[in-house]
Amino acid sequence: MQRITLIIFLFFSSLSFSQEDTPNPLLTEDIEAQQKWVDSVYNSMTVKERIGQLFMVQAFSNKGFKHENEIAALVKQYGIGGVIYSKGGPTRQVKMNNNLQSESKIPLLIGMDAEWGLSMRLDSTYAFPWNMTLGAVSDHKLVEQTGYQIGEHCKRVGVHFNFAPVVDINTNPKNPIIGNRSFGEDKDNVTSKASAFMKGMQSAGVLANAKHFPGHGDTDVDSHKTLPTVSFTKKRIDSVELYPYRKLIKEGLSSVMVAHLNIPELGIQNGLPTSLSKYVVTDLLKKELGFKGLIFTDALTMKGAADFVEPAIDGVAKKKMDTRGEIDLMAFKAGNDVMLMSENVPKGIEKIFKAFEKGDISEERLAHSVKKILMAKYKVGLQDYKPLPYYGVHGDINRVEDDVLYGKLFEEAITVLKNKNSILPLRNLETKKIAYVTLGDDKGSDFYNELKKYTKVHRVSAESLNDLLEKLKNYNTVVIGFHKSNANPWKSYKFSTKELTWLYEIARTNTVVLDVFARPYALMDFSTIENIEAVVMSYQNSTISQQKSAQLLFGAIGVKGKLPVSAGQYFQYGQGETYNALNNLSYGLPESVGVDSKLLNFKLDSIANYAVNEKMTPGIQLLVARKGKVIYNKNFGYHTYSKKNKVDFDDVYDVASLTKIMSTLPLIMELQENNVLSLNTKISKLLPEYKGTNKENITIKQMLSHYARLKPWIPFYAKTLDTITKKPLKKWYRNSRIGAYNVEVTDNLFMRKDYKDSIHDIIKETGLLSTLRYRYSDLPYYILKKYIEKYHDKGLDELIQDHIYQSLGANYTTYKPRDKFSLKDIVPTEVDDYFRYQKVHGYVHDMGAAMQNGVGGHAGVFSNANDVAKLMQMYLQNGFYGGKRYFKTETLAQFTKCHYCHRDNRRGIGFDKPQLGDVGPTCGCISMTSFGHSGFTGTYAWADPEEEIVYVFLANRTYPKAGKNRLLRENIRTEIQRYIYEAIID
Repeated sequence: MQRITLIIFLFFSSLSFSQEDTPNPLLTEDIEAQQKWVDSVYNSMTVKERIGQLFMVQAFSNKGFKHENEIAALVKQYGIGGVIYSKGGPTRQVKMNNNLQSESKIPLLIGMDAEWGLSMRLDSTYAFPWNMTLGAVSDHKLVEQTGYQIGEHCKRVGVHFNFAPVVDINTNPKNPIIGNRSFGEDKDNVTSKASAFMKGMQSAGVLANAKHFPGHGDTDVDSHKTLPTVSFTKKRIDSVELYPYRKLIKEGLSSVMVAHLNIPELGIQNGLPTSLSKYVVTDLLKKELGFKGLIFTDALTMKGAADFVEPAIDGVAKKKMDTRGEIDLMAFKAGNDVMLMSENVPKGIEKIFKAFEKGDISEERLAHSVKKILMAKYKVGLQDYKPLPYYGVHGDINRVEDDVLYGKLFEEAITVLKNKNSILPLRNLETKKIAYVTLGDDKGSDFYNELKKYTKVHRVSAESLNDLLEKLKNYNTVVIGFHKSNANPWKSYKFSTKELTWLYEIARTNTVVLDVFARPYALMDFSTIENIEAVVMSYQNSTISQQKSAQLLFGAIGVKGKLPVSAGQYFQYGQGETYNALNNLSYGLPESVGVDSKLLNFKLDSIANYAVNEKMTPGIQLLVARKGKVIYNKNFGYHTYSKKNKVDFDDVYDVASLTKIMSTLPLIMELQENNVLSLNTKISKLLPEYKGTNKENITIKQMLSHYARLKPWIPFYAKTLDTITKKPLKKWYRNSRIGAYNVEVTDNLFMRKDYKDSIHDIIKETGLLSTLRYRYSDLPYYILKKYIEKYHDKGLDELIQDHIYQSLGANYTTYKPRDKFSLKDIVPTEVDDYFRYQKVHGYVHDMGAAMQNGVGGHAGVFSNANDVAKLMQMYLQNGFYGGKRYFKTETLAQFTKCHYCHRDNRRGIGFDKPQLGDVGPTCGCISMTSFGHSGFTGTYAWADPEEEIVYVFLANRTYPKAGKNRLLRENIRTEIQRYIYEAIID
């Protein structure tokens, strides 16, 4: 046993390490088993089969059977060691890979350029951000997690070597091939990011490859088209370019790719590619840096590689016409282990074999590389190779956890480079008139749509600069998005001369926030930024980067990113402002806040579609937020059963009794905080005309808790109808606005204004219920509306806009929506055949609110789900939202508390609360600290402080007839609530 151990030790002595030496990254923990397998396989091969192991050929899974058969022939006839996959599809690649592996005597080592995840190569999308974006991220754990998840992608499709990370230090902004692929210009930043990425990927069982040795960052030509020259001294290369390699080698880097560069200052033949240089590969990488992992050439088909195929004689390079195979031989002699993408594999094998026969290549040299390749194969598990299942591949490499990480990375990366007078995050929305202007050659629709979630933003465009400037005079803030293609990291990124001119002129006359969705070098050509108030670097123009950047502008997420490169005279490496989030709603994936997206989407989609298909309501807006993040926001169905207008996010619904907590209640809370009234204030104190009535001693607390013996509802409209025809009496109505007939009840129906006073007289004089018990009533909100408007001398609709909605950014929330929105954006509520005798569209459904000119304390507000969620989130956050405190924490605690639970009354003050028994307004699975409200038209809004959940359901179940309420009977809204809680996974 001691002798075996000694033999193993001696074999690995050239590959292993002492405490002072560098590690051998190809060794496994079961070193004896690994050595036994390596020796067994090596000894079973002929010399030509061993040489075949040195070759890794390029394969495309999208080129059909002819191409696959050509690769299979190389596998069978020449025993090549591996395949590097390029373009194709995930399922096709797994199938092709399984077929090739089945043809191979020794399992193939599979490589791939998957720097940003496999999706980049397989289906032309990007699973993860580019390295330049990661360079702006300070949290290295996120970068390590990125490497790990990319490693999982690779393993799923049978990839063992990912040619990543790029460790080139990009000190040349004009570098056409590295650019976005580099982590940046600072050697420490590049090294730390590359180290984290490497550790993550290798911990997933996929071997990393640092490229391009000794450093490709300071070139300004494309190495795929020519042989770039780097003129640095060895001292400079040693201190900068080699810096990350030293650390990564010590930390267990598995492989290195040698660059296709001309570096005369390293003392090698001028014009000789580094991948063919013995000095670079053997002397520098192996001996000086002590690297013991696998060494790959860059693609041997690159331009310039064929110009030098033999060592120079007397300082003069010897050129040949037929270079097939010569390059492979020269690359192997230089010290490379794997010949990547050989121009001609059979010729290459033959050339190396002849050199071996002549004694130019020793058995020791051949064994050195081949056994390293076999060690790598053992390390990735190829000694026990099994075919991979091809079903489900696409889903396995496009996972929700990858999307969650993608979003987190952009939240950490987006960088604020200038923030004059702290204009960002955008606050005081009631004072902002915001325009969005797009520059660049790509779309910014995702950015624009996300901006609109926070406040009113108009897209402004014009054919000429003068016309654009004229239009922008109507706005006090202009957000300019510069959008460049995200198709690949090499796409054009620069501002055109025209775009810079327009930018400067807009900034000269407007307050400007510039958001750049391109690489940082786009800022190189700026001659001034004096008039630009804020500059944001968003790095890429993906959907997620656009959405996250819009959220950042409004403070929904904080700012942490630091610029990874210098860009012109105004922006330097490491630059980046910071600010904390303002507690606005943000938007993201369920898993980011501990909710199972598959379960949530399946259950909620199913029940919402069921409700629509069963005609319980023509359409639905449905939103769920958790921990301040909207994780589900979908629309179902149409405005009506005619199915002409699909429900859209910008459509507004009559929220019915949600008005109580969205309009009247916040104004009452405000008055209480200002010591104008208290919950014990009596009605007779609010409105002196109630003195001496049966309601004079009822307090605000009692009536808002629905514990005041008030009647639930009074059909005020009934007395204005003809007793026989049941049509509106001419005494009270006209078909047009004439004189005293100025209360617009609906389209072409105007009520006489003095009947509004009659409504209050009826309330004042009506009797009370015989027993004191919980009984829901609209009447308190008529009373409170009159008081609030009298106190402020202003209408309820104006007050709530000024005090709450505008600053909240609730720009889709309003009374009398016809004044602000097109009818196509307003969802109708009923075909009225008992009072107004027409389709109620854009007018409040509730009759009593309609008789108050559409502005009721209990009904009349129209909104969309996103706006309702903002208000509910503000309540959930104890009165704080968007950097503004609307109410004190103790005020919300008081109003959301159940004050009469001991008397079997579940209600809070204004807010509804969970049932005390088995039946009630919730699923029964929700905390007792939760609160919300429902509405007659089918609406529902609920907030739970314990699980930090906001749930909004908007519908028009009253269309075309309000009679049947299957939404309520079948518990649709509360079943959705139950499913939300069932989807929580943390």
